[in-house]
Amino acid sequence: MAPIPFKQGANSSALVREAVTRATLATSAPATEQIHGAEVRFGPPVKILAGDATSAKVEKGLDLGLDLASVLCWEEVEGRKWRYVVDSDKNARGVRSVKAVAMQNPAPPIEDVVSFIRSFVVPEGFPDSVTPSFVPYMSWRALKHFFGGAMGVITTQTLLRSVGVCQNRAASGAVAINWILKDGAGRIGKMIFARQGRKFDYDLKQLRFSADLLLELGAGIELATAAAPQLFLPMACLANVIKNVAVVTSTSTRTPIYKSYARAENIGDVTAKGECVGNLADLMGTGMSIMISKHNPSIAASFAVFSFGYLFSSYKEVKNVVLNTLNRARFTVAVDSFIRTGYVPSLKEGNSKENIFSPPWERHTSVVLGSRFGDAFQEPASFLATKPLFESERYMVTYNQSKDKIYALLKDQAKSDDILKAAFHAHVLLHFINSTKQRGMDFTVQLVESCKVVSSSYGAFKNKAHEQGWIISDALLNPGRARFCALKEQ
Repeated sequence: MAPIPFKQGANSSALVREAVTRATLATSAPATEQIHGAEVRFGPPVKILAGDATSAKVEKGLDLGLDLASVLCWEEVEGRKWRYVVDSDKNARGVRSVKAVAMQNPAPPIEDVVSFIRSFVVPEGFPDSVTPSFVPYMSWRALKHFFGGAMGVITTQTLLRSVGVCQNRAASGAVAINWILKDGAGRIGKMIFARQGRKFDYDLKQLRFSADLLLELGAGIELATAAAPQLFLPMACLANVIKNVAVVTSTSTRTPIYKSYARAENIGDVTAKGECVGNLADLMGTGMSIMISKHNPSIAASFAVFSFGYLFSSYKEVKNVVLNTLNRARFTVAVDSFIRTGYVPSLKEGNSKENIFSPPWERHTSVVLGSRFGDAFQEPASFLATKPLFESERYMVTYNQSKDKIYALLKDQAKSDDILKAAFHAHVLLHFINSTKQRGMDFTVQLVESCKVVSSSYGAFKNKAHEQGWIISDALLNPGRARFCALKEQ
């Protein structure tokens, strides 16, 4: 679009001079506000009266072409400050223009390089745009990908030797078919495991670490093909299925982790920078491993070192994730702390105490939430003795001595808060059972005491959890699907 022409009349030059004069005088006084961010700050406005001596002096200076270096405003862009002044020279139309003057010396070349690298690995607005735990998490993530890239070189070389590319043990067509079948088996495994999607939300830390363990297992099987090249296809297919299952798990748990670091609704930026850090570290590890492989090191020793570094980095990476939701593991930590001390742990403390080595498929748990009636009660007498205590509740809690487990049964009218209260009650009862197990106390007495404690402390637990920033949701407690239905009178 062409610029709109400005028709100068008889008084146009006077209007221009008056506008420049007002801006010059307005900013010549000391600025009362400080420059922050990328905002432009002006000084306080100054009223100029017609015929004022100061105005006449400035206009005279402008007419004479004097270099007044009058500051119109200051500007800050990404830490660099600029000063806009009235240019002392007139342009071809006889009008003065605005000139930008840097307020700092030119940055050293190394700073430009650092700024360029930061644009790839650090979200905009860092560190205010992310949570404090972002840096340690990304550091361990980069180290994990470094060892992963190094290990990928070893496994790829081993697979190529086993399939016959390096030693000409097979025709090129057979090699290609074997490789395609291997990748196809991995994709099938990925699709089958993807149906477990909802479980990725329950215990994403445990699943994330389990995925890295599976990756190591798959890499170990790939290395084993060197010892049995005649079994390349079945072993390579099995390894690829395992590794693709791990990839699905890692990918599915990535977004919730990045979301926990996005403080300024910048999950896209955080995700992009996180993936860039991982790719850079992977490339560095790959390059290092290629240089090491030229010296023909021991494959077993190299794999052991890289594998240990990968798993240790993976563990530290997961431990540095701070989530504000209460799943089974973090709920257990919060309730146990509340029972013992009366306080709910902070987000950082609760996450640090979470057990990473308890996968969600583990069945040897002390508390079963949403259990079936037959698992909880094996004798009618125990049910009849327990039922009156929970007439006003939408759940029931009991202890099966033969299985040494606490069972929480959910009634068909149970809502979200009822599920949370049942889980809280189950942990309170577990605390009573463990503290009096050596005394041989009657279970009924312990159950009655637990009911009294829950009725007086459940509300306090929820309030203190919210004060610490925890988000309590029954969805992440993964209760069973069984619901207890009372008999209706005929």
